[in-house]
Amino acid sequence: MLPRSPASLHLRSLHWARTFSSSSSPSPSAAAAGADGKIVASVVFERLPVVIPKINPVVYAFQEFSFRWRQQYRRKYPDDVLGKAEARGKGDYQIDYVPAPRITEADKANDRKSLQRALDNKLYLLLYGKTFGAPDGKPVWHFPEKVYENEDTLRLCAESALKSVLGGLDNTYFVGNAPMAHMVAEETEDPSVSSFKRFFFKSQVIGTTKLDIGKCEDHVWVTKDELLEYFPEHKALFDKTIIHIR
Repeated sequence: MLPRSPASLHLRSLHWARTFSSSSSPSPSAAAAGADGKIVASVVFERLPVVIPKINPVVYAFQEFSFRWRQQYRRKYPDDVLGKAEARGKGDYQIDYVPAPRITEADKANDRKSLQRALDNKLYLLLYGKTFGAPDGKPVWHFPEKVYENEDTLRLCAESALKSVLGGLDNTYFVGNAPMAHMVAEETEDPSVSSFKRFFFKSQVIGTTKLDIGKCEDHVWVTKDELLEYFPEHKALFDKTIIHIR
């Protein structure tokens, strides 16, 4: 039997180190990393826009100019042809379409606990309560999260974190098996909290406009801009890796 080359051993070690992000493989690398500190799976749970965002005034002005410019060179048809085209769509079957308002009652009341607000923006779920790594164990605003224990994968740990808040995962969709970003929390003056790594997973609201949020003192659904009110110290991280704040 031929001995294995150092290159093959190196490739095998690289392949083994990446298996923790798979949905079917165990997570030995996550357990090994936990020897130096805790690992936390955090879920960026978002609601996608419900309506098309308003067009930027500059873009609208350009589209208006382009339309008027094309009108100068459009082909003109005889009036009898245009008359037939206009009469074709008339009939008793037609109804008057009235679009729903873009500004909802939740927008007017600034009800951040409702999903029926900021319909043209993404909304992100934040919880208020005690979480791992909080100074002095005080409640703080945070994403749904859970300390990694003995789950087969880190993705399953993230699913467990969100399930404990929602009571189930029926109206959720996790985007991929691997984390979208991570951050390292260094040791602080508090001896009870050691350094740890927080991995962020993305999940989305699917097929519902109302969710029952539990296991927290309070919760809010906020836009990207409003998120900075709760995490001003993490703007650089969010801007580069997580939600790309405008």
